[in-house]
Parts: sequence; structure tokens; C-alpha cells
Amino acid sequence: MTILAGIDIGGTKCAVCLGREWPGGMEITAKESFRTPPTPQEALSRLIEALHVLMKASGAGVPAAVGISCGGPLDSARGLVLSPPNLPGWDNIDAAGAVQSFLGIPAFLQNDANACALAEWKWGAGQGLQHLLFLTFGTGMGAGLILNGQLYRGASDLAGEVGHIRLAPDGPEGYGKHGSFEAFCSGGGISRLAVEMVHDHVRRGGSTRLYSDKSGFGSITAGSVAEAALAGDRLAKKVYSIAAQYLGQGLAILVDILNPERIIIGSVYGRQRQLLEEPALDILSQEALPLSLQACEIVPAGLGDAVGDYGSLAAASYGLTT
Repeated sequence: MTILAGIDIGGTKCAVCLGREWPGGMEITAKESFRTPPTPQEALSRLIEALHVLMKASGAGVPAAVGISCGGPLDSARGLVLSPPNLPGWDNIDAAGAVQSFLGIPAFLQNDANACALAEWKWGAGQGLQHLLFLTFGTGMGAGLILNGQLYRGASDLAGEVGHIRLAPDGPEGYGKHGSFEAFCSGGGISRLAVEMVHDHVRRGGSTRLYSDKSGFGSITAGSVAEAALAGDRLAKKVYSIAAQYLGQGLAILVDILNPERIIIGSVYGRQRQLLEEPALDILSQEALPLSLQACEIVPAGLGDAVGDYGSLAAASYGLTT
């Protein structure tokens, strides 16, 4: 049994955890999470302190390694975070070096989508497969690729940045591009799409559960839009219908190009599956090559909302064995 530590750096929240790994399994034994601090220096300081406290309290000994999961782009070989769109100010930040220097144990940085793909492959819905994709569908949209039984990172550590694919000539902005996959299929994208649609709807005299003079537009999130949609709000249902349409289109591109056995989707998809799954799969069936689609399943993350924590631990495990 191997003791591992994990750090998950997200655009909205950060978390640290400890886990015990054995052949074919992983148990998370301790965790702390908090909102992402405004600067990388504050965030790393708080993450290191929180992990140090967990390590002291656990009594399980010093972890063999720390895995750091973070949105890209990044340079995993050098441990550098390179200006992710959802982490303003994180420009050439030596995250792995800072953690390793303070804690005195190996630290391995991995793109969050890659880390989650590894976790699902090792312990979740991708066990035993040779060709699988993991889509984050969280604050942003990225993909981790397991191809021919190996993690595929590309020539510049940028393989899987599917959120940058343009799916429409216009639309909300995501990953610095209007109409991108991330603009329609991420928590931030759904929120921005809803704000645009609500603003136009209210300006024309319409009403919706998503807006009141008291709440304004600031309370509109992917979660609040889903809640309104499930309560029957027509505008909220339209927002998720649009997100599902573009999810289906994006999935079709990935199925046709990469011919995977399974595409595993995290975060928003798992929580709002009843709003997204049926219409997305309908579009997918219309757009993808039939033989490629026949070989591929679309499933939510087997590790559920804990996939980010397992991902950081998978980054540590992978770093020790490669």
C-alpha cells in the first residue's frame, strides 16, 4: 500500500487530499477544499499549508509523492503552469517546484483532464480499456486522452485542449474564443450563455425564474439554470438544450477523429445528466460515423464529483511509475 498526496487547483476551488493506493484501488483518507485564492502565491501557500496539516494529522507517514492537477496549458515535465484561461495571473508558475521544495517529497504536475483520465482509467469507468477520453465539463472544457493504453500528451503538452475548438461562428466566449466548445459546454460557458439570453429576454419584457430585480444577473450559474430548467422554466430549458446540442456536436468530432471505446464526462454532465444526455446523444447519433459510434460508449465519471481528488492522486501515482 502506497500513501500519496494530491493537490487540485481549479478556477473556482482548490483542494488537497491524502490517499492509500493498492493494486487496482485507491481510498481517499483525508481532504480539505476552499475557494481558489486570487493570486498564485496565495493559492500555493494555502495549499501547501493545508496539505502539511493533513499530513501531520493523519499519522500515516510521509507520502511517497504529491500529484498536482491543474488546468492547462502547462509544462508537466518542468512543473510549470502556463497561463490557463481559468486561472488569471498563473503565468509560468513553478507549482511543482514550490510544493516539492516545501514538503521535501517528489511533486508531479499534470493537466487536470489528463489527471482525471488517468484516475478513471485506473480506478473508475475506464478500467481495462485501451482507448478512452475524459472530458472535464467543469469550470472549463478539456480532454484527457488514453490512446493505445498510454496517456497521450502531444508535442507541446497540449493534446486534448478540445475546449478551444470552434463549434459556432458566434456565441458566448470560452477559452478566448466566441462559439468554442468550452463556451457552450462548461459551467462558466452555460452561465455566460444564460446571462446573455436572460438579458435579451428581460429587455424584451419577458420573465424567467433566473432573474429578478433583487437577484439581478449575478446569481446565474450552471447549477441555478439547471434548477430552473427542472422546475419548468422555458428559458432555462432552452439554455441547456443549446448546451446539449453543442455537446453532441463536439462528441461527434471526437468520436470520428479518435475512435475511442468510451468517452467519460465529468462535473456538470454527471450532475445534470437528465438535461444533457438524451439531446446530446441524439445529435451525436446524427453526426458521428456509425461504425465509430458503435464502438463507443458515453458515460458520466465513475468516480463522480470526487474525480478531481482522485485525479490529483493519479498524477502522483503516474509520476512515480514513469
